[in-house]
Amino acid sequence: MFYTIIKNFFLKKIVTKKLLKENSFSSNEKINTIGLLVDETYFGEKEALIAAIEAKGFKKEAISVLIYKDKIKKKEVFDYPSVSLKNISISGEISNPEAVTFIETPFDLLINYYDVNKFSLLLISQKSKAKFKVGFTTIDKRVNHFIINSLVENYNEFTDELFKYLKILNKI
Repeated sequence: MFYTIIKNFFLKKIVTKKLLKENSFSSNEKINTIGLLVDETYFGEKEALIAAIEAKGFKKEAISVLIYKDKIKKKEVFDYPSVSLKNISISGEISNPEAVTFIETPFDLLINYYDVNKFSLLLISQKSKAKFKVGFTTIDKRVNHFIINSLVENYNEFTDELFKYLKILNKI
């Protein structure tokens, strides 16, 4: 418990420092690949969210998913790569190879599907090599290039708004 508090304190310092140096450059390229970072602690309907994205014209192979959960039980099995606070060191290094691969992949679009400021999620989002990042208004504005005012539970509204504005921005 105490270690978690200290870890979150140091992660907050690391993320804040990196966000101050962050370049908010975004790409004008068309979107072909999508990275989806989901906080499963608060949102469990990831399959429905993926189906809503597929309904907008993207193939399932073009969508990569990384699941974040505060605590992962030993016998818990996920359909997608997962990461937890346990996989992040106090210095901000990520030990999970699947999460590192997700971060290093240069997605055309990264959807940060979480609405609670958790510094482990912010660190993953900030470290991501994605060219265009989208998220919710409740998250630090410096993390995402584009923000949508919606609730996490309303994934259909979120995807409708997202793809409406992506068409306006000429990204799809």
